[in-house]
Amino acid sequence: MIDVSLPRLVALPVLFLSATLALGGCSIFSSGEDVPASAASLPAEALYGRGVDSMNASKYEQAVKTFDLLEQTYPYSGFAVNAQMMQGYAEYLRNHYTDSISVLDRFIQLHPAHRDIAYVYYLRSLCYYEQIADIQRDQKGTAEAMSALQEVVTRFPESSYARDARLKIDLARDHLAGKEMEVGRYYEKQRLYTAAIGRFQRVVDDYQTTNHAPEALHRLTEIYLLLGLPDQARKTAAVLGHNYPGSEWYESSYNDLVATGQVQDTANAAGPAERPGFFSRNLPSIF
Repeated sequence: MIDVSLPRLVALPVLFLSATLALGGCSIFSSGEDVPASAASLPAEALYGRGVDSMNASKYEQAVKTFDLLEQTYPYSGFAVNAQMMQGYAEYLRNHYTDSISVLDRFIQLHPAHRDIAYVYYLRSLCYYEQIADIQRDQKGTAEAMSALQEVVTRFPESSYARDARLKIDLARDHLAGKEMEVGRYYEKQRLYTAAIGRFQRVVDDYQTTNHAPEALHRLTEIYLLLGLPDQARKTAAVLGHNYPGSEWYESSYNDLVATGQVQDTANAAGPAERPGFFSRNLPSIF
């Protein structure tokens, strides 16, 4: 799971608060009870109030059942529309992400012009985001999360949901780049250099804004030297030195090139971060 400092969810739409205020004094059951069969005979307003009470009491399973009962009993009620969205939120809160996605997809299909449709898309994207696996596992879920988050950004670019989605997309991209690096390092350790180059080059090409790009360039430089390809090694190291002159990976690549005689260390007293040296002087001519 990606660790982020932001709250898991932007605040619920106004309808949640307004419903709580309007119906908070109309609770039909205590928060600890299951929904009785006789509840089907209650008015839609009372059922919705019961669901809100359950949400406030963190009785999410009970809330799901109550909102579902409301939908089935009063399918054409305005409360039923809000109940469907609240059911999706309750499923999310009890970590039933697949169930939440199913409810929210149905809401989107039935109510594409709803005033809170941006929130529904955002909540749906969070259901995917919360399921992102660590880099040791398959990253299909990460790609799905990025797709769902990007849909929020595309459809609602000026919303607060889009701002949070953009941040989460960046974190997910860093996660995918980390997976590529892990596999690449494994291939390099096994001396499967062609496969390793493919992984590291993908990080450079597709995830160049992530924190993994400097290491990827260093690993490419390292492998090219092992393969006896000094020109490629110097070119890759030049890109690393130009873009990340103060990084540890730049220093490591520079030292590797000096050790193999590919560049001359003419200023031993200064480290690569303090001197432009070979890379900055020769970057234009290399390309």
